Amino acid sequence: MAHPTAQPGRTGTVQARSLWRYLWAWALGAVVALWLLLAGLSYSTGHLEAEEISDGLLVSTAQMLLAQPWSDSALVPVGSPSLSEPKPQPTELPAGLHGHTDKAYVPDLHVLMWQDDRLVWDSHGMQAQWPSPLVLGHQTLYLTEQGQTQEWRVYVAESRAGKVSPPSANAQADRPVVRRVAVFLDPSRREALAADIAEHILLPALLFLPMVALVLASAMRRGLLPLKHLSSKISALDVDAGQTLMPLQPFQELGVTVQAINHLVQRLQEEIARERRFAADVAHELRTPLTALVLQARLARDAALPSEQAQALQAVEQGALQAGRILSQLLDLARAHSLSEEQSEPVDLCALAQGVVAEHVALAHALGQDIALEAPAHALTVSGQSTLLALALRNLVDNALRHNPSGTYVEVRIAQDGQGQVRLSVSDDGSDVVSDVVSDGAMLGTPASAPMAGHAPQAGLGIGLTLVERIAQSQGAQFIRDTGTPPFGKRFALVWPAVTNRTDRT
Repeated sequence: MAHPTAQPGRTGTVQARSLWRYLWAWALGAVVALWLLLAGLSYSTGHLEAEEISDGLLVSTAQMLLAQPWSDSALVPVGSPSLSEPKPQPTELPAGLHGHTDKAYVPDLHVLMWQDDRLVWDSHGMQAQWPSPLVLGHQTLYLTEQGQTQEWRVYVAESRAGKVSPPSANAQADRPVVRRVAVFLDPSRREALAADIAEHILLPALLFLPMVALVLASAMRRGLLPLKHLSSKISALDVDAGQTLMPLQPFQELGVTVQAINHLVQRLQEEIARERRFAADVAHELRTPLTALVLQARLARDAALPSEQAQALQAVEQGALQAGRILSQLLDLARAHSLSEEQSEPVDLCALAQGVVAEHVALAHALGQDIALEAPAHALTVSGQSTLLALALRNLVDNALRHNPSGTYVEVRIAQDGQGQVRLSVSDDGSDVVSDVVSDGAMLGTPASAPMAGHAPQAGLGIGLTLVERIAQSQGAQFIRDTGTPPFGKRFALVWPAVTNRTDRT
């Protein structure tokens, strides 16, 4: 398995992060977020339940008091020190309530009782703060005592059941008794009860979090084992031998990754094959002039006549020039690699072709050949790099001039077809007619590097076409090689899928 390596950063060495720790941190963060959400929901639910329990307690207390039999002898006058100012006695809580807040489970209830609009019991001396008139049912009141306002939750109920004898003989014989009871408590009791309910729900979950973190860490490590096994298989791949990974994987996500890796391996193998072919071309192209140099040098050394020696030395000079052109093309190829990363810009192909053709007029005249330019009256521009495009066209024109016999007509043409494709082509009517088409940047069989009839072998054509092919790939163009149209026998062209700009030339 390939171990993570340190990568250089701006301020020094940056250590690669661990994937399982990254996933574990996110999973643990999600658990903590869910715990916080549970905390909020628990408190909200506890508060709602505490309100319902408190309101139910008020109702049950009021109903119990109203159901009790009342009589004048049993009622304590208001202001009696035994009840109006009660002295609560401490009571022992049940065993199940130990450890809980007294206010939460043993609330302090305040009671007011009326009979026929006469206050008969005030448990905590709250009559002075009590509003009038009374409203039946649940309500929230704010009562002020000793300059402090406090919130109270109140339930008021009344009954008309039962009759009592009048206290005087002048009163009616019998009359219904109206009894009214008000029970209220401090709402803070509900808050304490809600907090206690939430605590009972959350405390076990909080204690469970460390165990969840450990289980998540173990699960993450085990879940990433297939990825580690896949990394080991990737490290063991022999790309030179054409090895790929098995497309069938136990997990769908790994299958997609393997498919991408196999595609990358195939591209690398194609690139390696191209490099090997290129190395073979370079060796072949250099072998011919170097071998000729050795042979002609020996002839010059052993020549008996000055004319023979001069002819051999001229052949040595031509071989040296051919080797120099090959080396120049290799340097151009390396330069093309470095320039391909520069930013693209609009390039006028017509102006570019005019400059290249003008550069080769003298060479064409020296070789006894004709060269011409066919371009539209308007400018055709494509997105690319003018330096690389000029280098590609220069190689095509140079090959057409140097690898054809005297009297060859070479034409450089810029045109746009009906589909909007822009074509920059170099055609000639020399020998060595071909019909291969180069597509997708891959050269098919190329006999152009073979010697032509009646001429000595010329070096550098294979390297030049490789250079043009790579430039075309970097500039978004397609490199095509075909027979062209009569009277031409072969044509090399760069084709762009669509024109970027078209402007009238003045």
